[in-house]
Amino acid sequence: MRRVDNPPNPYESAHREWLEPPPPARVEVYEEHARSILSENDSPDIPFRWSCNPYRGCQHACAYCYARPTHEYLGLGAGTDFDTHLVVKVNAAELLAGVFSRPRWQGESVHFSGATDAYQPLEAVYHLTRSCLETCLAHRNPAAVVTKSCLVARDADLLAELNRVAGAQVCVSIPMADAAVSRAVEPQAPPPGRRFEAIRRLAQAGVPVGVLVAPLIPGLNDRDIPEVLQRARQAGARRANFVLLRLPGSVEQVFLERLRQALPLRAGRVEQRLRDARGGRLNDARFGCRMSGAGPYWDSVTRLFDAWRTRLGYDNAAHSGPVSESCDRCTVPAGNPGRKQVQLTLFD
Repeated sequence: MRRVDNPPNPYESAHREWLEPPPPARVEVYEEHARSILSENDSPDIPFRWSCNPYRGCQHACAYCYARPTHEYLGLGAGTDFDTHLVVKVNAAELLAGVFSRPRWQGESVHFSGATDAYQPLEAVYHLTRSCLETCLAHRNPAAVVTKSCLVARDADLLAELNRVAGAQVCVSIPMADAAVSRAVEPQAPPPGRRFEAIRRLAQAGVPVGVLVAPLIPGLNDRDIPEVLQRARQAGARRANFVLLRLPGSVEQVFLERLRQALPLRAGRVEQRLRDARGGRLNDARFGCRMSGAGPYWDSVTRLFDAWRTRLGYDNAAHSGPVSESCDRCTVPAGNPGRKQVQLTLFD
């Protein structure tokens, strides 16, 4: 593990510096009985309303993770604290069952991994995400999963059954084709090869699966687009999309420092390319702008992605049905009035 290293917490009045070299960052797990399990989203940039995060923090330690500032709300740091101080919501499935039993619940799709990866290594021990998906199956409620973990293949049978009765889809995040580059910026995530294998196993089980090239890091993995799309299509992915790197709050400092340490010869190019796509800035938090870029460079990336997506026969309309159409098959509590809202698809 890295040495303890966190940027200043903007919500704390004091920041402490180590007088000696900091100690190694060690994993600490905290079990929490949460009071709620679903987060409601009203951002026009995100195509889903409800997300479920059984864990806080993430062992994958991706330098670019946009969720890092959420740890600062807990009085922790966005750096190594986010990677190692992990919170487990042990009552996640119980809380989700309670939500589905409420009269006002509309049977909308629940998206897993809105903030941190629901299939990070702790899931192999706690099985919280699987328990939540079993709850979705019991209530015939549609679900979608975004993950960069090969552990999702463990639940291929459950996801296939959920898709059959209510609707389910999985999107595997594979931003890089090069295992060495992947190790440099997402050091504890499974290598790309294992993620492609997860796509294969899910597709063979009958689970609608797609690939997400996210984040797309200008000057680093834009050249990987053709290879990632080809390998994912061969494995059985039916949809593909991409999202530009976001660096909100303390993420900017964490990402740039780790990039300079791990890939010093590429760091300058990445920063310049990102500024090219962001109008001279490293981040743009405005709705409608934060997920994509602008300018000649970004236009060329978009054309490259679209060309390969079309050439390989990806059909982004292929997955527009299962989650939204399946809402009529959900088990909605008696006495729930009104028309169900149709959930937007994962990549609209």
